Amino acid sequence: MKYILASASPRRKELLGLVVPEFEIITANIEETCPESVLPENRPEFLALKKAEHIAKSHPESVVIGADTAVFSDGEMLGKPKDERDAENMLALLSGRTHKVITGCAMVKDNQKKSFSVISEVTFYELTEKEIKEYVKTKEPLDKAGAYGIQGKGALLVKEIKGDYFNIVGLPVAELKRKLQDFTDE
Repeated sequence: MKYILASASPRRKELLGLVVPEFEIITANIEETCPESVLPENRPEFLALKKAEHIAKSHPESVVIGADTAVFSDGEMLGKPKDERDAENMLALLSGRTHKVITGCAMVKDNQKKSFSVISEVTFYELTEKEIKEYVKTKEPLDKAGAYGIQGKGALLVKEIKGDYFNIVGLPVAELKRKLQDFTDE
């Protein structure tokens, strides 16, 4: 069986290696938008399926895996920050509070499709303005949903997690392995 990861994320590449030994990476260069009718908490799964379907059109013989991760605070979706100031604002919003991290995953082969979402909860310590500015200076938050990377220096902000740690990083590997086995009958 051939597998394709429809993501340029180095974190997802590393994590998918735990699930399948060999795969190709083809980035889905699509506009990551959703219709208004898609509820915010369903958007990661919708986008994961959109990415996988896009790549599967030209690779019908392969199982294409798409993923998308978003951070939610009070029902508001926090994507990747636009700039350092936006990252500081996001981190201030998350400070001392619990938020959800939702990763949507999709598998597409020929006309078969399966998608699912995994939700984890993350609680941050109360952060000082100095801590936030120092973390943003590392540039780590600038390409990550919610402006932090739990697998990097962002781990120093986290007081507690509930759920799958790897989901927070960007790919719920244990759940994906099981869903992939059902999908491919292997």
